[in-house]
Amino acid sequence: MKTTLALGALMLAAGLAPVHAADTDIRIVLSEELDLMEPCMATRSNIGRVILQNINETLTEYDTRGGQGVIPRLATSWEQKDDGGWRFHLRDGVTFSDGSTFDAADVKHSFDRAMSDQISCETPRYFGGMTVEATVVDDKTVDFSADPVQPILPLLLSLVTIVPSETPIEFTRQPVGTGPYELTDWSPGQQIVLTRRDGYWGEQPKVTSATYLFRTDPSVRAAMVAAGEADLAPSIADLDATNEATDFSYLNSETVYIRLDHTVAPVNDLRVRKALKMAIDREAFIGTVMADGTLLATALVPPTTAGWNPDVEPTAYDPEGAKALLEEARADGVPVDTPIKLIARTGNFPAVTEVGEAIQQMLTDAGFNIELQFLEVAEHEQYYSRPFPTSAGPYMLMAMHDNDKGDPVFTMFFKYDSEGRQSGTHDPKADELIAAASAATGEERAKLWSELMAYLYTDIAADIPLFHTVGFTRVGENLDFKPTIATNSQLQLSQIGFK
Repeated sequence: MKTTLALGALMLAAGLAPVHAADTDIRIVLSEELDLMEPCMATRSNIGRVILQNINETLTEYDTRGGQGVIPRLATSWEQKDDGGWRFHLRDGVTFSDGSTFDAADVKHSFDRAMSDQISCETPRYFGGMTVEATVVDDKTVDFSADPVQPILPLLLSLVTIVPSETPIEFTRQPVGTGPYELTDWSPGQQIVLTRRDGYWGEQPKVTSATYLFRTDPSVRAAMVAAGEADLAPSIADLDATNEATDFSYLNSETVYIRLDHTVAPVNDLRVRKALKMAIDREAFIGTVMADGTLLATALVPPTTAGWNPDVEPTAYDPEGAKALLEEARADGVPVDTPIKLIARTGNFPAVTEVGEAIQQMLTDAGFNIELQFLEVAEHEQYYSRPFPTSAGPYMLMAMHDNDKGDPVFTMFFKYDSEGRQSGTHDPKADELIAAASAATGEERAKLWSELMAYLYTDIAADIPLFHTVGFTRVGENLDFKPTIATNSQLQLSQIGFK
């Protein structure tokens, strides 16, 4: 007791408050609520920020902090076999939060469940254009075979969250995982609480519990941290990032874009798609509603990605040229005056409202008939992923896409293949390039990806890439945390310390 009192007195004399257990409970304020707590949906950024590697872990992990590439998580090692398949050796002594033991049967079930057509998981979109099968060798060994052979399968498996083999093939509201935390409260519209659990196989994190709060206004999120009502706001607006001690910018792997549906008039006409790109003055956003350092995009992957094509130039702002293309299309009977909805997601990024309103005005000035509509995440998803609504009429969808893995395979099939889950593109040459690049290795792989990017952007105007964004995070002065390129899609509580 004397030692405790003496330590407290010393800390007070130094201007510090004594540390109590509650000081390791933190509050995180996010921009949008979760509509699901399903592990196989953790590749969606709003869900991944809470679940991924906190509740549910993966066999492998892409290291965004140490730059080591693919590193072990629930698998300790792996090797490619003579037939092109891969063998994974699993970590021993791992248990789930329900007390059950982790083994190879859980890995196979998790993979088969995520890929099942009986459940609408996000994971299969990253495995498009290939057939992958998991086979149990023994309790601690799993083989994966792929057709065509997948040279980066260990990287792809960093997206497959592991659940117990007893998990039914239906969405769950109470995820069970091997991670250091478990879900202890989910009050929709109010909060989510994760609590550190005993029995975790790895080093115990310093954060004992995390309460997630939700506020759509970035200024409110920043103010909450400043006032001590929250400890961390992973996403704030650059205009609110005014305190060098607490506010940090970071390279973001998110790309803002507008998806176009090539099957619906008038967007099915190439001239109309090119006119849409020409009518948007993207440079006008940078340094105004978008932060300085924001890059104009020509692809849905950031410049740090293998095969990124530096020779593709952003479309120049040319409203008169856009009007001329529309008149040419009109003369050929294309219904260019048809109303087109521009659908965006509320709270998707800090300046989404201003960006949406400005683009609506720019397109209207060029002669388009644009109706702007903002939707919450669950309703937005109905327009984002197949099956698309059949009675919505012509619409364009503004969204953000995250690829922090360093390879376009995590983007190209599901965004651009004719069978892709979020693709509005139907082009045989694009399909062929995607298939060839996905199976290639080394320089040939990068060359094919580069060719595909030029073809999508220049030749067929597949969609409208807008910006590679810069992220801003406000970190409470009590926390030891720096954001990374992955912060918008996952937020590992184990990477948060205390000063």
